[in-house]
Amino acid sequence: MKRYILLFSLAALVVSSCKKPGYEKILHNPTLYSEAVHELNTVVMGNNFSPPVASRNYAYASIAGYEVIAAGDSGKYRSLVGQVNGLTSVAKPLAGEQIDYPYASILAFCQVGEAVTFPAGSMKLFTDSLHQLAVANGMSSEMISGSEAYAKAVAQSIMAWSKKDNYAKTRSASKFAIKDSAGRWVPTPPGYFEAVEPHWGEIRTLVMHDAREYLVPPPPDFNVTDKNSKYYKEVMLTKNLNLTAEQTHIADFWDDNPGKMNVTGHVMFITKKFSPPGHWMGVVGIGAEKVHADFNTTVCAYAKTAIALFDGFIESWAAKYKYKTVRPETVINKYFDPNWRPHLQTPPFPEYTCGHCTISAAAAEALTSVLGDNVAYTDTTELEFGIKNRSFRSFRDAANETAMSRFYGGIHFHNSCLVSQGFGNVVGDSVVKKLVMLKAKK
Repeated sequence: MKRYILLFSLAALVVSSCKKPGYEKILHNPTLYSEAVHELNTVVMGNNFSPPVASRNYAYASIAGYEVIAAGDSGKYRSLVGQVNGLTSVAKPLAGEQIDYPYASILAFCQVGEAVTFPAGSMKLFTDSLHQLAVANGMSSEMISGSEAYAKAVAQSIMAWSKKDNYAKTRSASKFAIKDSAGRWVPTPPGYFEAVEPHWGEIRTLVMHDAREYLVPPPPDFNVTDKNSKYYKEVMLTKNLNLTAEQTHIADFWDDNPGKMNVTGHVMFITKKFSPPGHWMGVVGIGAEKVHADFNTTVCAYAKTAIALFDGFIESWAAKYKYKTVRPETVINKYFDPNWRPHLQTPPFPEYTCGHCTISAAAAEALTSVLGDNVAYTDTTELEFGIKNRSFRSFRDAANETAMSRFYGGIHFHNSCLVSQGFGNVVGDSVVKKLVMLKAKK
């Protein structure tokens, strides 16, 4: 996604030189909110957070930004209080306080995005630049202080709620037990890292009742000897992949590995990209710009999508650590070909279900409900990582491709991708049906 802060800084200089208040044009531009999301994305990437943990940052930050907008436009938008699990109250604007709600919304997003996991100061340069934009473009000191105070109050409300989601408890929970038994997940090369977030299914959901609401059926029985078995056929489909240039690009485009380990002789180094939820948060901004969504609609789209991503990860991770299934790389190397390698680097957690397939389908449903179906767009999210753009007919079209990308990458069996996409649709549909964010017109 393009970086906008220089553009807005230049606009600030122009407006301030004319001595005319222009903060509405600058601070109410939805691309500035998307810039805040990109900034958080960059901080998440720099801190090597796993995809589930990243989704937590995006969800709480986006809800904070949305709650400010819901308070400022209460005739159109409904608060998530009483709609998402455990959220019983959020700070309300003080009577008579001067508040610029878009400015406060961006600040609340940044403050919560930083505070959920990061040390203080991770977003300070960005929020300082927002303050400077407000001053330079004619916002009164009373409105600046009122907006900043309200943003802080909402952020504190969301942070207090976030601390009751079991995240802190899972930090000290037991590690996944490694057992080299047939069909069970074990660490994979080149890093042989321990299993990521084995207790994520215990995190409080946002819209689903809990991780058990939508029970995923078991995968095909492990069988590497019966050529007629479902499992054997799945293994052979993966082993015999012969990717075309287009399939290779699809796999690379949706790889979204936040920390790929590169090994060259005795040298090891990590390359970073946005994680799967970060990729989809980028898509939200692209889609919102494509349909010319206004500021509030853009904030709503981010919040609804982030909620679907969050619940999607809990749904998938609960299944992963229930079934604990082995990765294709391990099976093929042990039983068929010790030299076989997947096109993508195998991530460090069980194979079934596919997290990216689940959360992408969920995100596509949520995003479609806000911005509309058949929104054709070009995804530029990966360009900054040297991967050329891809174009899609709709958000659902992108989710369909994402599911196939994990199969092409050789890190998931084909059946897992299909099953996971189906349950992602279920999670996304539940978010769409259960959350009432827009009030009915009278």
